[in-house]
Amino acid sequence: MGKKDQKENRDNKEKERVEAVLHLLRKQAPLTVKQEKFCNTVCVQRFLKVKGDNVKKATKQLRACLSWRESIGIEYLIADEFSAEISEGVAYVAGYDDESRPILVFRIKQDYQKFHSQKLYIRLLVFTLEVAIASMARNVDQFVLLFDASFFRSASAFMNLLLASLKVLAEYYPGRTHKAFIIDPPSLFSYLWKGVRPFVELSAITTVVSSLDFEESMEFDDFSSFPRAASLRFDPSSIPSSAKIGPSSSSRFSFQVSHNFDSLKPWYLSLTDTSASKVGPNIVSSPSLIGSALISPVNARSYSFASPAARTPRGSINYRCGPPKKNNFFPLTPLPQKVSNINDFSRTPRPSFLQSPALFFKRSSDCQVSRADKTRESFVPFLRFYRMPYDEMYYRSKMRPPLGGLISIVSSQLKRRHASQSQRF
Repeated sequence: MGKKDQKENRDNKEKERVEAVLHLLRKQAPLTVKQEKFCNTVCVQRFLKVKGDNVKKATKQLRACLSWRESIGIEYLIADEFSAEISEGVAYVAGYDDESRPILVFRIKQDYQKFHSQKLYIRLLVFTLEVAIASMARNVDQFVLLFDASFFRSASAFMNLLLASLKVLAEYYPGRTHKAFIIDPPSLFSYLWKGVRPFVELSAITTVVSSLDFEESMEFDDFSSFPRAASLRFDPSSIPSSAKIGPSSSSRFSFQVSHNFDSLKPWYLSLTDTSASKVGPNIVSSPSLIGSALISPVNARSYSFASPAARTPRGSINYRCGPPKKNNFFPLTPLPQKVSNINDFSRTPRPSFLQSPALFFKRSSDCQVSRADKTRESFVPFLRFYRMPYDEMYYRSKMRPPLGGLISIVSSQLKRRHASQSQRF
């Protein structure tokens, strides 16, 4: 049996399982038109994949998903219900990665739970997910979530919010989440997450990262392509230049720029030769211990960093080991080192076989990549979406009717006309 026949058999089995799930659903209760549209082949395959191709478990979860969607009223979710959240950028679609997957960013503050119930947050979460799903390409069925926890001070408050979100994603959007990143959580969150993680279904694809690990990554700070972000930055070219050589234009912080470079240096680092003789050391005590004739652009440096030998004038060094030696005793170039004629026999190399059994269990540090490095590398492709400023118009352009609200429904049918002053009032 060839590979082509194996693939055909696999496809036939998948179709049979999908038909079995749909048959059980219709047997329990008849499906509406919108439910039939939702339970397409790709959707049923995602539920089967999560449940290990178990038809009964997949049918049970899909029926629970249909009941939940009907109870929450997903068909009636529109942008007008979340106008405040959309204007503030609480939850939005930031863009798409290299594989055309939508990137969802959640920047929820801790005070949000004081004025909004858990049900309202779930509706906001579902609305954002539906906007991302509606804007997906045909060959894409997953998205990436970025939870910005830097606005939370309480680890338990953010944990409750996160667990509610991951539960919705796991039970009612199975197979949709590619990766989920928790950015800058509170200090005690790591301890709570370690205890709760074994019971969370999406814990394998959920990663905790810190933005401080990416402070040196400046390649993602260029937002010149985003006009709203570029307008907030200071443009020095927009201000007429008032610089002039000489005294400053400000009378309070005025200074004089001199073109004589020697005048800017201290008196003991002057490069000009002010001594009477250029030959021999300057033994006479003067403010400059080295002597102005010995200072050059090569050896000119601060007096505090000079070595003890350089601070002491020539000819005044007290030798404790006898009289001073002649200057010609020390050669200008180092003497060649003596080469020994003794043969240095190399050691016998270690055999590549019959070694200690402990070497088979030894981990090489060169080939092993730490878990922190893997986490950092996995977040690098999505760092620019986290740092990207929020653009409300861009996010609203991704809302398909009826999610975009009343404006998105009637805007395609109405033509804007210039109203005269008499029509306005």
